[in-house]
Amino acid sequence: MELRKINKEDAKAQWEYTTALPEDENGLTNPYNGVSYEEYIDQVLQTLISYEHPVNMPDWFVPETYYYLWDEGHLVGEFRIRHHLTEALRNGAGHIGYSIKRDERGKGYGTAGLKLTLLEAKKIVPEDEIYLRVNKDNIASQKVMLKNGGKIVGEDEGHFFVRIQKNT
Repeated sequence: MELRKINKEDAKAQWEYTTALPEDENGLTNPYNGVSYEEYIDQVLQTLISYEHPVNMPDWFVPETYYYLWDEGHLVGEFRIRHHLTEALRNGAGHIGYSIKRDERGKGYGTAGLKLTLLEAKKIVPEDEIYLRVNKDNIASQKVMLKNGGKIVGEDEGHFFVRIQKNT
């Protein structure tokens, strides 16, 4: 199993994954649901790659790197790392967002993928903890975070706020 940064070589598989993701599922938003392959290649791919080192973005924008989880040549999940937090992210979505392909859920990919993503996040994120948020009704994702050392530190009406220490 491996985590690969978004790239042009894997464009076809990344496009298939990205365009099949719902526009909003369990709090992970995806404005590229259903875009054509041509549009993905011409616009979306470069946009997503550029988020790692953004230029001419609004002040509120936080650099973000996209990674894809691969197992035996098949793309099974997407993981996003926000490089640092704004106040809105600190009290909201946090550093990491992820999804696992629907037909690959329940096979341990979330746990393994988050473990690999945390290794990358610990190199990037300046905060002492990795911040995550999970919907209260998303039991599977809660288990993934807890298996990776997460601690629930708060909640609001629909979410739990989870923290993972960088030194673990």
